[in-house]
Amino acid sequence: MTTPALTGLSPNQGPTVGGTTVTITGTNLGDVTAVRFGSTATGFTIVSATQITATAPPGSAGAVQVTAISPGGTSGGLSYFYVALPTLTAVSPGQGPVAGGTTVTLTGTSFSDATTVRFGTVTAAFSVLSATQISSTAPSAPAGNSGPALVTVTSPGGTSGGLPYFYVALPTLTGVSPNQGPTTGGTTVTLTGTNLLNATTVRFGGTAAAFSVVSATQITATAPTGSAGFAQITVITPGGTGGGVAFQYVALPTLTGVSPNQGPTTGGTTVTLTGTNLGDVTAVRFGGTATAFTIVSATQITATAPTGSTGAVQVTVTSPGGTSAGLTYTRITLPGI
Repeated sequence: MTTPALTGLSPNQGPTVGGTTVTITGTNLGDVTAVRFGSTATGFTIVSATQITATAPPGSAGAVQVTAISPGGTSGGLSYFYVALPTLTAVSPGQGPVAGGTTVTLTGTSFSDATTVRFGTVTAAFSVLSATQISSTAPSAPAGNSGPALVTVTSPGGTSGGLPYFYVALPTLTGVSPNQGPTTGGTTVTLTGTNLLNATTVRFGGTAAAFSVVSATQITATAPTGSAGFAQITVITPGGTGGGVAFQYVALPTLTGVSPNQGPTTGGTTVTLTGTNLGDVTAVRFGGTATAFTIVSATQITATAPTGSTGAVQVTVTSPGGTSAGLTYTRITLPGI
């Protein structure tokens, strides 16, 4: 009898739980009476004088020598590698946009031989960083996804248990109220929209603002300081960045002239007010009394002096940018009155 010789194992690795069907190739295999993985005999079938199929028995992680025995002797060994089952202990971050693209770090054990990472049923790109860490790119959410996707890692050792990854819808903004305020900031603004529940940042232009999430459709925010003009408001969540509404920063109005600067206590005098940032004025007051007015331009307003007591009062104008400093208007009593 001739001693059997082994020339190949396919596959040459499998899980520690065993059960892998291994094709053994070589010569003089027709009379084989036993196949061993290490010291453990296992079931086999002789296909021909050059091929045997065997079932890998359970084993410990690492390499064992596969040998075939016949009346002619025992073959030399070929290495078969037992691979431990991968385990997954953490997914970070655990959420991201439905469009995918988030870089996710997977933590666990026995990752060195990982062959596949899946988010639910979707295969994801990945890179093995070490035996305990994988970097993967979350794929886009499957159509109709209504819950978390279970992340799993597969290797020759088997498939790990799954951990959830949550797909978060893109936020949208549909309204802002009020939609203007002073450049000094401080205006409390109500933002309305959708998918706002997980908001992490609110910005007015490029400036982050303090905010509070009220519900999935509402946020209250405090406008930060800004320059006169329009600032786009955006909301950032794990689902991405949403926007679409603007906040107008209005400069503080100033008064530089009141002409005429006096009139009768009976009121009715048409007064021309000059200054800056008068285009958004909402109120003109003589002392504490509001009066009718017309905006002529950003630098001029005409107002009608109201009735009042003899003496000087401060004329002020108010806009979303604030209230100006006052200029003096004097009420006088006409002779005979």
